[in-house]
Amino acid sequence: MYDNTVRLIGFLGKDAEVKSTKSGNEYTVLSLATQASWKDKKSGEYVNRTEWHRMIAWANLSTFAATLKKGTHLSVEGELRYREFNDKKHKKLKVRLAEIHLGKIGKLDRAEKRDANAAPPELPTNGDEAPF
Repeated sequence: MYDNTVRLIGFLGKDAEVKSTKSGNEYTVLSLATQASWKDKKSGEYVNRTEWHRMIAWANLSTFAATLKKGTHLSVEGELRYREFNDKKHKKLKVRLAEIHLGKIGKLDRAEKRDANAAPPELPTNGDEAPF
């Protein structure tokens, strides 16, 4: 049995980027930062390490991913894939790039606070009862 599932929780480092393949299929690229921290035994100080993850969303998930902005707190799940290509500057040098092809995206941000001076949301007025 095999399992190639990656689960990460982190923050977007920049706004989502919508791109297209040569055949015209759109996809969205996300850049997620995760952080690990530990206490250095010698100095006694805490050390932080940030890792950046390139993530790709396709189809309907791409449409949702395209709305995400820098700083959004996310929980994601997907499949780790590698692709190779020749470096543009050094034609013979092959570059191996890791990407996470997403299957799930969950926003972890809290709902935005409503302005205390704003009018309350309107209830249905067509005679129907409220759905709660």
